[in-house]
Amino acid sequence: MLSAEFSVVSAAYADDDDGDDGGSDDDGGSGNSGRSGSDGGKRFRGPQTLMDYLDNRRQIQAPRTRSTAKKRQQAAPVYEPRRLVALGLSDENIAQLQQQGFSVADRVEMRLTGAQLTRLQIPAKMSLQTARQRVSALVPDAVVDFNHYYQPEQTSAPETETKPAPAACNGTDCPLMRDLIGWNEPKAGAATCTILPKIGLIDTAVNPDHESLKQARMEIIRLSDDELPQSGTQHGTAVAALLVGAENSRAPGLLPQAELIAVDVFHGIKGDNNRATTYDLIRAIDLLAEKQVPLINMSLSGPDNLLLQKAVEAAAQRKITLVAAAGNEGPHAKPVYPAAYQNVIAVTAVDRNGNPYRRAVRGEHIDLAAPGVGVWTAASISGARQKTGTSFAAPFVTAAAARLKAEKPDLDNRQIAEELSRQAKDMGKPGHDPVFGWGLINAQALCSS
Repeated sequence: MLSAEFSVVSAAYADDDDGDDGGSDDDGGSGNSGRSGSDGGKRFRGPQTLMDYLDNRRQIQAPRTRSTAKKRQQAAPVYEPRRLVALGLSDENIAQLQQQGFSVADRVEMRLTGAQLTRLQIPAKMSLQTARQRVSALVPDAVVDFNHYYQPEQTSAPETETKPAPAACNGTDCPLMRDLIGWNEPKAGAATCTILPKIGLIDTAVNPDHESLKQARMEIIRLSDDELPQSGTQHGTAVAALLVGAENSRAPGLLPQAELIAVDVFHGIKGDNNRATTYDLIRAIDLLAEKQVPLINMSLSGPDNLLLQKAVEAAAQRKITLVAAAGNEGPHAKPVYPAAYQNVIAVTAVDRNGNPYRRAVRGEHIDLAAPGVGVWTAASISGARQKTGTSFAAPFVTAAAARLKAEKPDLDNRQIAEELSRQAKDMGKPGHDPVFGWGLINAQALCSS
């Protein structure tokens, strides 16, 4: 187990994930592996105690430096062209907008807020910014923003792990990173989990025929437009297997007996990449809330969005615990969302030695660290391999939150976040810091399966 006396911060130099999510990462078993909106709901700087951190945060002033690769990546569109999303437009408002040349592309009742969620097509020859101002002026009480794009937390760079996984691996023979957090070593006196809560997963497509997931208690729902290409299965399958993979499979999960509801909000785009829209991401949160899912894992990232923020706040009011990947844009990148929202547990990644993942986003919004470099999990078709990135750290915290919820079902989302932070192993500078947050998640203090 790790000591709490980490004083030197070095970096883990494994690349993120292993390639484009649209293709296959099956290795045959070898295992080689426009800022928008207000400042409400953002993270704050300078915690002195845990309660100070939760209650008295100041707005983040994020570094502005960016790498050349990041600048190239930003050349891709960050929101849907010619479309806006709005929350709170009445039928009368819609009729007024239609008279001005707007049209409704999609509309659905958002049960979390009791308001209509609308995707608007803007008039020809009108800019998105002008259209947004026009809608906001007509309906001041409505929440209006761009329909931003979000990506699974991965890059197209190949992995460069210096220690490849063994050619043959089965069950406990796998190099499981869970040992780093004492997952299989419950503390004396810890309770035993009886009934685990449902876990929600918002991600790419999941391969239910993977041997690790064939027997899983899993429901898969696709939300994106059927006319769009389906998203790839690499990312979603890997994250799902980390959570509920069969115990005796080559990619055993942390909570194989738990029930998982996986919502695919992504669709395929050029270059075998995937993206999701704000509209579908909000619908997914709303759907999982309707199904009374108390925990949601979101290993994805994108821009700040007013409507997404509202959805996160509404979910928090329902006492839903939201866990998100901190992002792999680099230590000098600005915070990404939904991880940077106040009501979300932001998870960064470390390697087996407790070193921070070199591409992980840093900042005062980081809450917890978890294993995320060379994590053994399912490949997209069959077999398993090592994966790297904050995407694969987030499930460790989600699983820990599920154990805590099983042990103490009366805890709300805020209390769960506080308890996990209190039990974490301090790393880096004493107390909360922008690299590790409150420290490495500690599973020894939680109930055992």
